[in-house]
Amino acid sequence: MAGPGATGERFAVIVVGSGISGLFVALEARHLGPVLVLTKGSIDDCNTRWAQGGIAAAVGPLDSPEQHLADTIAAGAGLVDEEAARILCYEAPARIRDLVRYGVSFDSLGGEVALGREAAHSRARVLHAGGDRTGAEIETALSEAAKDPAITILDHTLVTRVIVQEGEAAGVEAVALQTGEREVYLADAVVLGTGGAGQLFSHTTNPEVATGDGVALAFDAGAEIADIEFYQFHPTALRVPGVPTFLISEAVRGEGAVLRNRAGEAFMKRYHPLADLAPRDVVARAIVREMRSEGSDHVLLDCTGLKSVDLAVRFPAIFAYCMGAGIDIRVDPIPVAPAAHYLMGGVRTDTWGRTTIPRLYACGECACTGVHGANRLASNSLMETVVFGKRVVEHLAAGGGGAAAATPDRAALPLPATAAPSHAELQAMMWECAGIERDAAGLGRGLQAIAGWPARGEGAVTREAFERQQMTTVAALMLTAALRRTESRGGHYRSDFPQTDDLHWKRRQVFVRER
Repeated sequence: MAGPGATGERFAVIVVGSGISGLFVALEARHLGPVLVLTKGSIDDCNTRWAQGGIAAAVGPLDSPEQHLADTIAAGAGLVDEEAARILCYEAPARIRDLVRYGVSFDSLGGEVALGREAAHSRARVLHAGGDRTGAEIETALSEAAKDPAITILDHTLVTRVIVQEGEAAGVEAVALQTGEREVYLADAVVLGTGGAGQLFSHTTNPEVATGDGVALAFDAGAEIADIEFYQFHPTALRVPGVPTFLISEAVRGEGAVLRNRAGEAFMKRYHPLADLAPRDVVARAIVREMRSEGSDHVLLDCTGLKSVDLAVRFPAIFAYCMGAGIDIRVDPIPVAPAAHYLMGGVRTDTWGRTTIPRLYACGECACTGVHGANRLASNSLMETVVFGKRVVEHLAAGGGGAAAATPDRAALPLPATAAPSHAELQAMMWECAGIERDAAGLGRGLQAIAGWPARGEGAVTREAFERQQMTTVAALMLTAALRRTESRGGHYRSDFPQTDDLHWKRRQVFVRER
């Protein structure tokens, strides 16, 4: 059956992706005209659903947006765009009210909203819903609200190209995965909200859909990509043989859980004054070093001292998942190890979500506003999606137009001519060559591997084959950026250049497709 685009219907906005960024944009934009949401999986296949810790906003009586801003800048290791970060922190409380309006019920305590504290936050400012099911609660509420006649949602629909006509985004090409039919959908604006790229790595907290599609689509279309070398590895993911990787929220450490090595030592105090609540990159590298020194594939997260917290109530999803793996977190330490978690870089946008291609916008994890710099502050990610998603729609409502200014010193890179032979081969290569600790030799091996893979295929598009192409594009960008950045900063750590070099590298790297 032909989709709406085949009938000649034109949309006000096409949104690619159905996580919090995509659905929030769709809901906010419906008054502009018909909105089309395209998602390659089902509506709830997204990173949002797996976000446990919560969403950061300065809503507590002892907090302020200015303090939130200071923490965001401090975590970002010198590369935070202060204008974008200020917008995030000052507009956050209003966006919480928007989410409540859409049906999100945040947890409360004694009649007041319950606020948790996570790493590198100086205040308790993390709102949560359903204990550790914050992402799922938000996704469920927005999915329900999106059942609106003004919003058409087509799931199992793979967007394969952003259509650019006369220098402007005009729509998308897509394939209906269940029928194989190709369609063209036209719109006044296209918004990429496709999420992250955790599936680039063999160990990740991300779902299967997180293959970097939005970044690759934008790069192919000619938009700028920024900060792509900065990848955040979450320090604590469940590591049990035969059990899928599962995020153990930082909020567990915020409640007082302690990381220990096999000797039982609480080792983080040796690495950072904030110990277990140090920035994520510090904690992840510390865990790697402890595992290496002990010849182990994990360390232990000890929750057994949290006598004042009902772990089954505060962390119901974590509690249930661990119980299913044979671990009662009330009495047993949790085996954990780092896993790929969040992409700080992505499609470069301005503070209105505009890319460098007119009428093409991006928001959420696939976008790079500069708000995270080189290292994202915990729980700023969900907030970024709604703050900048709102601004995308505000810009469209005001008439849209224009684009983010091009970066003068951007570097042109070719689209890879090859594609990984399998997801697993690419993931293993990236974990080895571009993981938590990097060096020139490993990054070079990764680029050589990509050069030796089979040529990109033509003809019928399957989701698996298309994802391999997109993942290869993003992997090549990440490897190149990481090889060129000869320093360590935030989520990018070079063992051969372990120091931060502000003289030469306190700047962003921006790439555009070579034509």
